[in-house]
Amino acid sequence: MKSLILFCLLFPLFVFAQSPDNIFLPNIHTVKLFKANQQLSIPLISLNSGEQLELHFDDLDDNIKNYYYTFVLCNADWQPANLSGFDYIKGFQQQRIGDYQVSSISQVKYIHYQTLFPTDQCVPSKSGNYLLKVFLDSDTSKVAFTKRFFIVNNKVGISGRILQPYDNSLALTHQKLQFTIDVGQLNVPNPVQQVKVVAVQNFKWDEGRYNLQPAFIRGNYIEYDGERDCIFEASKEYRFLDLTSFRFYSYWVDKINKDILPNLVYLKVDGNRLKQQYAFYVNYYGWLNIGSTEVPNGWWQTDYANVLFSYYPTDGKPLSGKNIYLTGELTQNHFDDSSKMKFNPYRGVYEKTLLLKQGIYSYNYTTKEKNNPDAPSSFASTEGNYWETDNDYEVLVYYHSYSSRSDELVGFASLNSKTAFGGN
Repeated sequence: MKSLILFCLLFPLFVFAQSPDNIFLPNIHTVKLFKANQQLSIPLISLNSGEQLELHFDDLDDNIKNYYYTFVLCNADWQPANLSGFDYIKGFQQQRIGDYQVSSISQVKYIHYQTLFPTDQCVPSKSGNYLLKVFLDSDTSKVAFTKRFFIVNNKVGISGRILQPYDNSLALTHQKLQFTIDVGQLNVPNPVQQVKVVAVQNFKWDEGRYNLQPAFIRGNYIEYDGERDCIFEASKEYRFLDLTSFRFYSYWVDKINKDILPNLVYLKVDGNRLKQQYAFYVNYYGWLNIGSTEVPNGWWQTDYANVLFSYYPTDGKPLSGKNIYLTGELTQNHFDDSSKMKFNPYRGVYEKTLLLKQGIYSYNYTTKEKNNPDAPSSFASTEGNYWETDNDYEVLVYYHSYSSRSDELVGFASLNSKTAFGGN
């Protein structure tokens, strides 16, 4: 109990020192959190619905450990809500992860852990942003990793579409998200102050659009139609990598060194796609899907390998004033050392090696300014931008009543640029 109280006191500092999605122990790999039985989905369920989330992760220390989890209610900005855990969790504050399996068949040994939650013994009682915290030995100071998830209580209607921007300089390279929310079911005396909206492209939460201001308020309808607020680079469909087999060279695998363990997989060299004509193909939107064509259970029978990504810049020279990052779920869309690529002058390419489990991966190469790390990332130097690109957009609506001490998540919508495209 003392450790839990200390954790609650220190948690505001903890959240802002780290991203909500973070791995703290080097032996933890392939953390996946999604709606049950839907591996390529956002971890979002409805309040009091009986729906569950599915958590998977591997510990490459080949011995069984006692992992526990709890979760913390946060506001729209991921600040912890000014509430005790007893105010938003029905039941026990901690739960042990008792479902684990020793890896079989694979050369790299690991323990696979998984669980479904919420359970009857530990249920969120409020809607909002939640931070899942997994830790060792019932000691909340021994954090293994954290992961965000969402509990929604749908009280607002959301309708929207994807447009080409009216600005001619952006019309062929960017997409504009336009949407309207209906707050008729809420008591909202001050919509500007009480309603918060977040818009995200392809689940890249760290680069979402926050603090959006409405363009118009017409009765119960709040319209978000700013010409600059929700403009996103369109990029191209994500690149695709098939690691479902290490016996056969699947798509984009160049060679595999099987004399070392883990095996070293060399991928074909990626180049920039600036002049590549746009072509539509199946898009994973940055997700990864664990599995193999050769084993019945992908969670504890698949293997690991070190995978070398190589990116060839124009003329084989490093980009001036820019860093290149490997982005997608495989790096949690973070812009840090875990995703930053290093230029190899002998090969004339940027390189990054990641330890990956067998499955399907989608990824892109993104740049950020070296001297301005707070500036938005860009695909303009690596992937190129075409307004036709297939992108997913997520809209989350939060409401803070005057009698509440937390932001409720009262609406969620997912819009696709192919199906919700509204022209110019």
